[in-house]
Amino acid sequence: MAISAQMVKELREKTGAGMMDCKKALQETDGNIEQAVDYLREKGISKAAKKADRIAAEGTAFVEVSGNEAVLLELNCETDFVTKNDQFKTLAQELANHILSQKPATVEEALQQPLNGDGETLEAFINANIAKIGEKLSLRRFELISKTDNDAFGAYTHMGGNIGVVTVLEGTTDEQVAKDIAMHAAAVNPKYLSRDAVSAEDVEKEREVLKTQALNEGKPEHIVEKMVEGRLNKFFEEICLLEQSFVKDPDQKVKQIAKNHNATVASFVRYEVGEGIEKREDNFAEEVMSQVNKK
Repeated sequence: MAISAQMVKELREKTGAGMMDCKKALQETDGNIEQAVDYLREKGISKAAKKADRIAAEGTAFVEVSGNEAVLLELNCETDFVTKNDQFKTLAQELANHILSQKPATVEEALQQPLNGDGETLEAFINANIAKIGEKLSLRRFELISKTDNDAFGAYTHMGGNIGVVTVLEGTTDEQVAKDIAMHAAAVNPKYLSRDAVSAEDVEKEREVLKTQALNEGKPEHIVEKMVEGRLNKFFEEICLLEQSFVKDPDQKVKQIAKNHNATVASFVRYEVGEGIEKREDNFAEEVMSQVNKK
C-alpha cells in the first residue's frame, strides 16, 4: 500500500526514529503502524532514537593496522564502564575492519554503507548495538592512513584507549621507533607536525603577542626583535612534534630521533576521546536536594 506522510509522521512521534527508517518500517509491514513500531524496536532503531539527545563523551580511540593501511577511529559511549564491555570492544573492531575494507571518505558515507550480505547498513548495526548495550553509541570520526613497504607505522593507545596515535615514518621499517614517537605524541600532545604546518597567520599573531610582552617588560626596542625570534622558537617547540624534546631522551629532538634511523616523520594522527565535546556536569548534591524537596 502507499505510505503517506501522515503515517510516517505518526510513527516518528511514537518511536522517535528517523523519517527514512519510519518509511522503510511501514513499507516492510504494509503500513501497519503497530507492526512498524515492533519492527523498529527489533532493529534497535527506536531505542537508539530515544537516546539520541544524550551526551556520549566517553569511549575509545581504536587503532587497527592491516599491511600498508591503518585506521584510527573514535567510538563514543555515555559511560566509561561500557568501554570495558566485550561487546563494545567487538563493535570497535567491526567498525575498524569495515572502514579499512571499504575506505569511506566520511563518517556519513560509512554509516550508509552495507556492512554484510543482508544489506544492513553500518548505522543499523550500531543502532542494534545501542539496543543491546543500553547506551548511546556513535562513530564520531576516523582517519585512514597509508604507507609504503619502505615505511613504518607507529600505533599506540594509552589508558585503555583514552588516547590513540598513529605515526608514519618514511625511510625505515623499524616499527619500535615509530611506536616510540607515537607514545611521545600521546604524552606531549603536539598540535602540528612541523613549523611549516603552522599557518603564517598564527605565527604572525604569536609574534605580535611576544613583541608586546617584551615591550611591556621594558626591554629596549632594538633587542626586542631578537628576543621575539628566540621566544618564537620556544613556541614552535611546544606545538610542533618535530621540534619537541623527545620524552625518552630529552637531549634530542624528535626529528633527530627519526634521523638517527635514516628516517623522517611523515605524519601523525592523535585522537583523545571526548576532546571538543561539552560534557554534562551533573551536580549530585543539587540532584539529591531536588528529590528531597519533591517529598
